[in-house]
Amino acid sequence: MHVPAVLPAPAGPGPARERPVARSSEGAVAATELLARLGACHRISRGRYRTDAGRHPTVPVCGTRDAVFWKADMDIDCDGQPTARCNRRTDPQFDTMTAYDQSDGRHLNAEKLPYIVVPAPSRIWNPRKHGVRGGSVAAVVYRGRVQYAVVGDIGPRDVIGEASYATARGLGIRADPDGGGVPSGVTYIVFRNSRVNRIEDHPAAVAAGARLARLFLANR
Repeated sequence: MHVPAVLPAPAGPGPARERPVARSSEGAVAATELLARLGACHRISRGRYRTDAGRHPTVPVCGTRDAVFWKADMDIDCDGQPTARCNRRTDPQFDTMTAYDQSDGRHLNAEKLPYIVVPAPSRIWNPRKHGVRGGSVAAVVYRGRVQYAVVGDIGPRDVIGEASYATARGLGIRADPDGGGVPSGVTYIVFRNSRVNRIEDHPAAVAAGARLARLFLANR
């Protein structure tokens, strides 16, 4: 979630930029299978979202019986705990807070935890009314890879298409919060009424995501 922030005084050079990690998909379900299962968009949002502020709204939220999904860009969310890669030096819009907290009360760690950002409830769409809330399990698909994640932050009411630094890295996307991401080609799938007990438990999200993905394919 990006909000205006006061820029700090000039600091020394930050850490060297990392190259994206191109690793195989998490879990046993192939990206092609998930995308084929989605089929055509049955729109559940009243309107469409912008991919960035000032852009024309083009992205609907679509729904099936078991999941909601949208196809958009990916902007990089580095908010939450300050780390070597996510801080006020690396991200001019850095915010120390995320909409949802870890089980220990701390905000999320965008550098380590794969999570996605959903729009704030509005007349366009209310995620909670469709079984989407903090800790919901998601599958993010890009260029043949699947990255399981959780819903971890809330963004602007009219913009969609954002995920954490760790999500981008897992998909082989440049994760630099200041200029990284991709302009299109990312599919975000959130399984309705799913939730991990501890939002920061990524192995639990992967296990739940793989199980839900298999059920999603089976329940045609």
